[in-house]
Amino acid sequence: MILKEMTRPKILFFDVNETLLDLTQMKRQVGEALHGREDLLSLWFTTMLQYSLVTTASGQYEHFGNIGAAALQMVGANNNIHIKENKAREVIVNALGGLPAHPEVKAALIELKESGYKLVSFTNSSNEGLKKQFESAGLIDYFDERLSVQGVGKFKPFRETYDWGAKKMGIKPNEALLVAAHGWDIAGALWAGWRGAFISRPGAQLYPLAPQPEINESNLALAATKLISLK
Repeated sequence: MILKEMTRPKILFFDVNETLLDLTQMKRQVGEALHGREDLLSLWFTTMLQYSLVTTASGQYEHFGNIGAAALQMVGANNNIHIKENKAREVIVNALGGLPAHPEVKAALIELKESGYKLVSFTNSSNEGLKKQFESAGLIDYFDERLSVQGVGKFKPFRETYDWGAKKMGIKPNEALLVAAHGWDIAGALWAGWRGAFISRPGAQLYPLAPQPEINESNLALAATKLISLK
């Protein structure tokens, strides 16, 4: 790692779901909608991500929660579980809306702010959905700015989305660092010229064919310690 890369980024961008918020409650509610088939949760999430990419690649945009509901219907249908559209949307809205922060998150965010960092959330969720999530989790006051991909109409990990995020905040791509618990998100950010800090929550893995981030820790507190040490 060259010395220049070890200097402080100008802004820390944070993915939200799983990175900051604990998805345990959401997984339970989605599992209930799938008649207790919690073994289908990973398939549901990857289907949601797949169709967010299909939507962007096709030049379209739809709220991430609605894509999650459609994915829930699709996975259900493939397993003889019929879920109506309005029910699926209700499940996903409720599941995503009341998630708590991971235990170490608030203290780590306070330390980062006190050390002089500017903190920006950067999520695939809609503006309205993000606001409700942060109000429920008590995170509203921890961030200087909240960014949703709704503003650009393209989901992460499309390169244009990271370019938009950096431009929106008035910085160059290499002055941005993404903190995320998803290998695909870190890969997209690094390929877009950003820097990265990976939070290896249980089940999370980096993509082996992508560049590797300079920070890889199991929780936000450990990552914050390394970020604070940068000069």
